[in-house]
Amino acid sequence: MADDVTILCVDDEANVLKSLKRLFLDEDYEILTAESGKEGLALLEQHQPVQVVISDYRMPEMDGVAFFKEVHERWPDTIRIVLSGYADTAAVVAAINEGQVYKFIPKPWNDDELKIAIAKAVERYFLVQANRELTLELQRANYELSRTALQLEEKVAERTEELLFQNSVLRHSQVILNTLPMGVVGFDREGILVQRNLFAEEALRNFRHSSLGETVAEVLPPDWVALLEEAQPGKGVSRVLALAGQQFCVRGVMMNEPDGQSGMVLVFDCANCKMNIMPTEIGEEKQ
Repeated sequence: MADDVTILCVDDEANVLKSLKRLFLDEDYEILTAESGKEGLALLEQHQPVQVVISDYRMPEMDGVAFFKEVHERWPDTIRIVLSGYADTAAVVAAINEGQVYKFIPKPWNDDELKIAIAKAVERYFLVQANRELTLELQRANYELSRTALQLEEKVAERTEELLFQNSVLRHSQVILNTLPMGVVGFDREGILVQRNLFAEEALRNFRHSSLGETVAEVLPPDWVALLEEAQPGKGVSRVLALAGQQFCVRGVMMNEPDGQSGMVLVFDCANCKMNIMPTEIGEEKQ
């Protein structure tokens, strides 16, 4: 940090300024000097940032209190130190209150004590800067977190709305299936019963009571199972089969989707159906 440290010394006595410059010859500080408050303000305008300002209290035209007050208003981060030979308590209090002075060092000063005071002032400056950066980073992180959380909430809301719509579609689909005057039974690619409408449920109950999740062999008579086994993608099978003493026109077809076979569908109704029309795939018919 020392390579980036600039210190401004303000005093109306030239020999004091020379002494201060000699004091910091061994330090990696850039030392600026001014013989008045106005000159000091002009240097501060030209050189930024300036980490520490050391100023005498008693100066013509602009005293230390007025000077530090101006510095505090325009460059609040700069550390301000009063260096004066006048032990005027009221003046020191005014400088501390109005100019937000960090430390008061009396003249004549002790070189080692002054060096330590300046080093601590520089350390304080960079500590304040680091804390500010951390605060800004935390604010940015909190903003990004809030923005991400908001985006996530929006996605969840969109997904929830989509799922609600899909559930509504499924409910309507089930209602439509249940109003069909024929049986519809669906099995997944593993041969597990995953769908059936009311017509199929009533008809199958006359053969054997079955539930969703059971295998095709547990749900259907053997000759119905054999019909499904004959079905192939692009080629459906139709046949008149009996179920609990009643004749049904039974159609079996494999469902095809982009990822491959997804299951089998069995459609059946009374035996007076037309056997020459058989849906071979969803969305297709075969004569």
